[in-house]
Amino acid sequence: MARKGRSGQGREGTGVHLSQIRNAGAVWRVGDDARTLRATAYEIGLQAAREGRPLAAVVAAHGLGEAVDLAALAAAGRLDVPVRHPDPAHMFLTGTGLTHTGSAFARDAMHAGTEGLSDSMKMFRMGVEGGRPAPGETGVQPEWFWKGTGISAVAHGEPLVSPAFALDGGEEPEIAGVYVIAPDGTPCRMGFCLANEFSDHVTERINYLFLAHSKLRPAAFGPELLCGPLPDRIEGTSRIRRGGGILWERPFLSGEANMTHTIANLEHHHFKYPIFRQPGDLHLHCFGTATLSFADGIRAEAGDVFEIEAPGFGLALANPLATGDAAAHPVRML
Repeated sequence: MARKGRSGQGREGTGVHLSQIRNAGAVWRVGDDARTLRATAYEIGLQAAREGRPLAAVVAAHGLGEAVDLAALAAAGRLDVPVRHPDPAHMFLTGTGLTHTGSAFARDAMHAGTEGLSDSMKMFRMGVEGGRPAPGETGVQPEWFWKGTGISAVAHGEPLVSPAFALDGGEEPEIAGVYVIAPDGTPCRMGFCLANEFSDHVTERINYLFLAHSKLRPAAFGPELLCGPLPDRIEGTSRIRRGGGILWERPFLSGEANMTHTIANLEHHHFKYPIFRQPGDLHLHCFGTATLSFADGIRAEAGDVFEIEAPGFGLALANPLATGDAAAHPVRML
């Protein structure tokens, strides 16, 4: 069973996980045995992609260091996102939406018009009908969005900052895939992690064409990377803490058994673009959700803490909500 502290940091004692210590090496955890690595998680992944070897083989070649208490590192704010590129301009945060069973209903409520189906419901139905192609075939493309570069990747414990101009700042509990691009341009999946695909749902509700604006927000990842296949069924928990209590809590479902698209189909439609297959680049790609506190009428406030956890993914992901300062950004003529 997972151990939970006051901050909701559950920890699973099974599986193989990789995490990154801030400004240092990585941690390789097998079951309850967490050991340091001199190399960073990105260096391990890039070497594995370059040499065509599994992560475990590269880790074994580097050798394991001293034992560490991963939960203590997280509590001390010493864990970064599971994998970080040394150059944030080569680290891309993206995602897909309307990919889960039930995910269209909250979105449809935002965008439904007076006549016919909303664009959200149309796209959701496209996924239901064509998002799970047979092997060797190409399925329908999903909704896709851009969140930013590595400067927008937030670690466990760090605030998710909502811009001063934002109309809302709400959580989206998701699973993200982490990929490094090999020297020959092949996308190589390092594993999966928890993600909070933080968004502005009020801005999105105004008009579906504002979706791109609503997604240009930070996103939180980690703290641990699950190195291995994605479980077919995932039942996690998403909650918001306010003051000393829980303001809102719901389960969130993921894994292909709860999705309208296969992971392979979502990966295909992201990496079909050559710009996303540049050697050495790092991609954190969110796979969508069907659970939003916004759909239940909750409006998060500065100081609230978002928490996301799921069996098999190690330590929980927790981030407080903060509001950025208003600032002018005049354009200067050269």
